[in-house]
Parts: sequence; structure tokens; C-alpha cells
Amino acid sequence: QVQLVESGGGLVQAGGSLRLSCAASGRAFSSAPMGWFRQAPGKEREFVAAISWNSGSTKYADAVRGRFAISRDHAQSTVYLQRNSLKPEDTAVYYCAARWVPDRRGTFDKTDDYTYWGQGTQVTVSS
Repeated sequence: QVQLVESGGGLVQAGGSLRLSCAASGRAFSSAPMGWFRQAPGKEREFVAAISWNSGSTKYADAVRGRFAISRDHAQSTVYLQRNSLKPEDTAVYYCAARWVPDRRGTFDKTDDYTYWGQGTQVTVSS
């Protein structure tokens, strides 16, 4: 079992920055590919960013590439999502997820790829 707790959400003005954190506990976090997703009101949950278990590779959605950066700290069992140049369309509930299946190589961008999910943190970007 892996428990994930997101934090760092809030209200920010357009053009600002915000860093989200996802603290993991339970199984071997260091072996799990991690991802960030978001869900805006009335929309499906969508992929934002992903990182491999060893930080060797990352992947981003086109909408955030160049503005967001995903990273992980194995010592802290935490995954981060640094978000810069925020736009009102970035407003959503942000979720982190962990993949815990035998195939854990690489990065993954589909909700079905992930096993465990956090409860989400609300981010609102005002114009």
C-alpha cells in the first residue's frame, strides 16, 4: 500500500508560480514511477507530468511543457511539481499518482497506468 498526500495548492495570480508537493509513505516509493494529473470542473482528469522511478526520464503534457517541472526527492519520499507562468486555464484539482505494478520502467501518462492516488489539492489561478 502507498499513501500519497498532496500539498501546496491555493490561490495565485496569473503569471505567478506555485510548487506542489506529494509526500509518499508505505511501500518502496523509490521504485515507483510517479505522475501528476489535474481535473477542472466538468472535465475529465488529464495528464500533466510524469517521472520515472530513478528520475532518469520525465514527460509533460503539451499544455504545460516549458512551464512546469516535475522532480522527486528519494530521501524525502516526495514528488514535486514546480509550476511557473501560471494561467487561468491551469485552475484545477491536482492529483499525484504512483504506479505499483511489475512494469515500472519509464514514464506513464494515462490514469489507468497508476495504482495509487492522492486526495488532490485545489489550485486556482486568477486573471
